[in-house]
Amino acid sequence: MGHKVYISFKTEDSGYKEAIQSWDYLDYVDKSLNSPINSNDIEYILRKTREDYLRDSTVTVFLIGDRSAENLGEWEQQYIKRELQASLYNGAGNTKSGILGVVLPSMEDRIYQGSHTCSICGKTHNYVRVNDSTVIKEFSYNYYLPNTGCAWSEDERYCVLARWDDFRQNPNMWIDKAYEKRTDPIAAKTKVRP
Repeated sequence: MGHKVYISFKTEDSGYKEAIQSWDYLDYVDKSLNSPINSNDIEYILRKTREDYLRDSTVTVFLIGDRSAENLGEWEQQYIKRELQASLYNGAGNTKSGILGVVLPSMEDRIYQGSHTCSICGKTHNYVRVNDSTVIKEFSYNYYLPNTGCAWSEDERYCVLARWDDFRQNPNMWIDKAYEKRTDPIAAKTKVRP
């Protein structure tokens, strides 16, 4: 049986969530919230989401679309921020989940910006724009965990990042990558609320 997966998304990207849920080749247990919680109390909604869906999930798939940026404000991002915070939390009754960011097609050019020659080491690095203008802080901080080098290797990142088309071709591999980060040494360096 596959990993227990929660899909965090903005309403505008619900079609991508539904596409994932329709893939018969995806080996997973869907822990996603599929029907709105009937309440106007935001704290109640968030608590129920944590208790009923996130508590025993092992991987959170964060769909990165046009409305996923920190710069859009805390009110706009309150649900996805709290979902990722709960996913990163490791404590009583809740274990840390692996985090997989899936870059939707509309965001590819804004995130994947080619490569450049580093003025510090002289090597070529890929420029991946994961910051407040593209994603929420809970993802960007844990993707680019502070280090002393001029670039980040996969071992120096907690969050995993994939393009939609790559994820669609082999979702189980990408989910496994995120799941395995839970026990990597880098997991000790994450922050729930950066």
